[in-house]
Amino acid sequence: MPKKDPELDYKSPATPNPFAPRFTEIATFMRMPIARNLEEADIGIFGVPYDGALTNRAGTRHGPRQVRNQSSLMRAINHATRINPFELARIRDMGDVPFTRMFEIEASHDEIEAFATMLLGADILPFAIGGDHSISLPLLRAIAKDGPVALIHIDAHADTTDSFQGSKFNHGAPFRRAVEEGLIDPTKTIQIGIRGTQNTSDGWDFSNASGMRVVFCEEFHEKGPAAIAAEARALVGDMPVYLTYDIDSLDPVYAPGTGTPEIGGMTTHQAQVLLRGLRDLNYVGADLVEVSPPFDVGDVTSLAGAALAFEILCLLAEVRSKRQS
Repeated sequence: MPKKDPELDYKSPATPNPFAPRFTEIATFMRMPIARNLEEADIGIFGVPYDGALTNRAGTRHGPRQVRNQSSLMRAINHATRINPFELARIRDMGDVPFTRMFEIEASHDEIEAFATMLLGADILPFAIGGDHSISLPLLRAIAKDGPVALIHIDAHADTTDSFQGSKFNHGAPFRRAVEEGLIDPTKTIQIGIRGTQNTSDGWDFSNASGMRVVFCEEFHEKGPAAIAAEARALVGDMPVYLTYDIDSLDPVYAPGTGTPEIGGMTTHQAQVLLRGLRDLNYVGADLVEVSPPFDVGDVTSLAGAALAFEILCLLAEVRSKRQS
């Protein structure tokens, strides 16, 4: 069990202050303390307020702040799995990636990679809240320095297209680049929830040709989230695995606040069942991306993002606790 810090416990959902309602205090992810140093965290949640690689509707730079706000609604215990992540690991809000060159995609990606590398160097399991989906590429660069990792990718889009408007690093291309750079093993990659119209089949073709398992949403609905989760578990096995969750995997009725909404997607309950079926894998990092508050309605997308981030946090904390025991 991680050592408790009495000075910080008062802000933990695991030991709530009865005199501090959830709508008080500065908003942090899951009401976690802001990290004072790199020695006090096992899992570091951090914001990546960046949307410089979007191909259409801008706004995901505001995602981390609004997910923080809505995450104040989260409490400690997962009712379905009974996991209390705050009892299993020291979880801290690490703040946001400090950008200095936001108008340059590649320079911004370098800064994201450097931030994640800093956390990994302190043995902190990184969990990023974005931001557009291009941020997964620099995060994978930090995580996969010693070799490719497996990938569980939940999304409406394969994100394996190529250049757009002269940039190879747009938010529709991170996993094509990750394959080319040897960051992920495509034969240990599963893409879940893929759907929507495209002007070209290039991305789908690349995913299939490289060896990825692509689960279109029709198959997802037919087989159900539990069966797809079981297949994902079998596919990645005990290999180090990165989990990336794009909020547009949800149908727009559950997540209108995103850059590229596609009808026919998952319900929030299906997403919960899917994530809960992905326990006990060898997670080396995760992200949740593409929450775009300017397009949201009543904060429902940010709330879904916060709730699904809690589900992912449960997965990470359970695995981190077992590694330390």
